[in-house]
Amino acid sequence: MQFIQLLQDNTTIALVVFGILGLCVGSFLNVVIHRIPLMMVFSWRRECSQFMSEQADMPREHTTPLANIVANDAPITLSKPASRCPHCAHKIKWYENIPLVSWLTLRGRCSNCKAAIGLRYPLVELVTALLSVLVIYQFGVSVSGLSALILVWTLIALTGIDFDTQLLPDRLTFPLAGLGLAVNSQGWFVSPTQSIWGLLLGFLSLWIVVKVFYLITKKHGMGQGDFKLLAVLGAWLGPMMLPLIILLSSLLGSIVGIILMKKQGESRPFAFGPYIAIAGIIALLYGTDIVNWYLGMYTY
Repeated sequence: MQFIQLLQDNTTIALVVFGILGLCVGSFLNVVIHRIPLMMVFSWRRECSQFMSEQADMPREHTTPLANIVANDAPITLSKPASRCPHCAHKIKWYENIPLVSWLTLRGRCSNCKAAIGLRYPLVELVTALLSVLVIYQFGVSVSGLSALILVWTLIALTGIDFDTQLLPDRLTFPLAGLGLAVNSQGWFVSPTQSIWGLLLGFLSLWIVVKVFYLITKKHGMGQGDFKLLAVLGAWLGPMMLPLIILLSSLLGSIVGIILMKKQGESRPFAFGPYIAIAGIIALLYGTDIVNWYLGMYTY
């Protein structure tokens, strides 16, 4: 309790502590970004094999080999197996896994095979540290500040996963939506009523747009994970922030989409979830200021 009181009384110490904590959490988020899609594939393969085996019209000479293949899948969790170099399978030692420091010391290369370690790893750590500092600066060392950290950290993980796989896992979005409702049952960000309406309107706003788009074009313009992510942000920040989030995410997504289209020469599907997440973080930190500034432009 004395340490918490120290952090609450001394902003500089608090920012340093949570900056270091952010680096460590960022290192863990790199694991989450890499492994959760693999865990999902492992689960899907098991479920599909079991489902096919239970169908009466499926010949056993077809389902049995499939079940045997799936049974040999090596299980994967966030903690097992130990982290290894994807190129030479070198087991990463603890001193090679110190956030940011190890990457700089190793000059961005595996200590064994000298293969390049992606720049994204230190980048995720730095972004997580920076955003952690901004959250604590904005909300202080408080229940709302610590809750906001959980939201931001999970949004970073979802951003990385969506960039890699164009998936927004329910195992992250559903608990985060529930936590948003729980947090706001105490009114820490918005009222309980606003939280509930934010979740509903967040989901329906994109769901209706996509359904209308499909009726007109017979094409799916957006994945259902995007609906759920906007519902998450609605549960945390309330319905009044949804227009800002939609506007910012559309603007960011359009800019990146145009750049990619010019670079690649053709239009290709790309992940929209990261731009919703980025817009949500902006709304969390500065949404009220942005809305007040905008409304002030029309005040005479």
